[in-house]
Amino acid sequence: MNSLLQLLCFSLLLHVVIGADPLSHVCSASGNYAANSPYDTNLNQLETYLYYQTPWWGFAMGSVGSSPNQAYGLAQCRADISFADCQTCVAQARDNIGNFCPYNKGGIIWYDYCLLKFLDQNFFHQIDNQNKFYQSNSNEVSDPTTFDENVKELLSQLSQQASVHPKLFATGETDFNQSTKIYGLAQCTRDLTNPDCEQCLQEAINDLPSCCGGKQAGSVFTGSCNVRYAINPL
Repeated sequence: MNSLLQLLCFSLLLHVVIGADPLSHVCSASGNYAANSPYDTNLNQLETYLYYQTPWWGFAMGSVGSSPNQAYGLAQCRADISFADCQTCVAQARDNIGNFCPYNKGGIIWYDYCLLKFLDQNFFHQIDNQNKFYQSNSNEVSDPTTFDENVKELLSQLSQQASVHPKLFATGETDFNQSTKIYGLAQCTRDLTNPDCEQCLQEAINDLPSCCGGKQAGSVFTGSCNVRYAINPL
């Protein structure tokens, strides 16, 4: 069975997989398009391209069409997941972004394992910190000041590592006390340069105290990067 046939068979199985809900989504205010319009056709072709290309490398970006109906998009998976999990996540994102942002010319949707973003303007190689959301655990730690300092130190180290990694991705852990570890993750979309990746991650880290200070787990997701920490493996 050739690889294309395997992909087609697997895509049929996706319909019976129970998918997770998205973490969040944002719909662009750049305008709307009509069903069966040139932009609609270009966007459908683009989303199909991203669905097939992303699992092979964990990232894909591209554009279809020409102005004023050109669609730009990218998809990226968490760098340490399998081909199958990546493809499943991108398929869920592709299917659901249209439900959440019907006929919007742009949108972004985040899952634990992937993100999908599209727009009618070229957004590649630009830090997107306008599209952003936070998550935190409701449980608090006993020594929030020390804990938050350890989180910042760990994630700052990971942001430096991720910014020079080929996949712009890093994970790590540190000891908080004898019984507790802190686990961290940092990742950028691979259209960013190394310096822009580190800048995006540092800005996300700087947001953590206001959203997640003293919490056992927290995350900042933007349109170009994300940082996460928890006292359990991520």
